[in-house]
Amino acid sequence: MSWDEKEDTQIYKVVVNHEEQYSIWLVDKENPLGWRDVGKSGLKAECLAYIREVWTDMRPLSLRRMMEEAAC
Repeated sequence: MSWDEKEDTQIYKVVVNHEEQYSIWLVDKENPLGWRDVGKSGLKAECLAYIREVWTDMRPLSLRRMMEEAAC
């Protein structure tokens, strides 16, 4: 059995950056520079499901703001 076939039992946390882009990171690791916790942790599938639920607009925050300004 290869490592990608084994069940992933590690605990992850959901992190977000200044552009409101989401990712997961191992819970026992320090966040990458520029990323902060959102308060959700759990198995990988749980964290990814949370991201699918909350990250409904994939555009970076700076692009959304620029588009809103251009629409005015």
